[in-house]
Amino acid sequence: MTTLAPARVHAVRLRPRSTAVVALVSVLGVAAFGWPLLVDPGTGLAHSSDAPLVFGGLLVLLLAVVLAEVAEGGLDVKAVAMLGVLSAVGAALRPLGAGTAGLETVFFLLVLAGRVFGAGFGFVLGATTLAASALVTGGVGPWLPFQMLGAAWVGLGAGLLPAARGRAELALLAAYGAVSGLAYGLAMNMSFWPFSVGPGTQLSFVAGAPVLENLHRFVLFSLATSLGWDLGRALTNVLLVLLAGRAVLGALRRAARRAAFSAPVTFEPA
Repeated sequence: MTTLAPARVHAVRLRPRSTAVVALVSVLGVAAFGWPLLVDPGTGLAHSSDAPLVFGGLLVLLLAVVLAEVAEGGLDVKAVAMLGVLSAVGAALRPLGAGTAGLETVFFLLVLAGRVFGAGFGFVLGATTLAASALVTGGVGPWLPFQMLGAAWVGLGAGLLPAARGRAELALLAAYGAVSGLAYGLAMNMSFWPFSVGPGTQLSFVAGAPVLENLHRFVLFSLATSLGWDLGRALTNVLLVLLAGRAVLGALRRAARRAAFSAPVTFEPA
């Protein structure tokens, strides 16, 4: 007898318009992260330290548009309640490991919640969790919008993973946790790399240099400065998924069944 994989739950439904908005913001977000590889050497931005502020402000506006669009079409009271609970849990988890050899426990929750509640919920949860965590820990700064979008992508990707169950599902989520942990670190490096190293070194950003040359410098910078932290994040995700993933997935799926997000709300006379 073949056992079916757990049914997908969509706590936040991405309708065509909100899907298009998320896609557009993701494309613009990639440009905000990867601008050092594309900037023209004659522009003021290429030689200014204001770039993180400019792109950070842009990302805040873009994320606000996405959250407003999603809330208008697919965020009901039950989803808001679940979002608030998990955002609070994530905000409480993050200080337990952040900044200690790359051990970051919050991404484990984003991966599992995105898997259970769907891509739309994962995207919103990633953004709100990092925002709540920054308010709790005093980590508000020009880096926060980049962190919010990066975490939103982690939750979104978890909700788009193919169907699987049992050990195969845990292996899939562990592998995704490792890859997303490394990718998140690289994205964060790209957001501040041009201003973290002085000019004239093999790791320095060179405005207007060929893309491959700057990309080579960026890879060397990441290997030299943050590889240990990124590997720590990836390893933390893998271990937490393998050790606690089954129990957490079961708890989240029971909560999803009780919430019955897809059930229509009806009113009956007393």
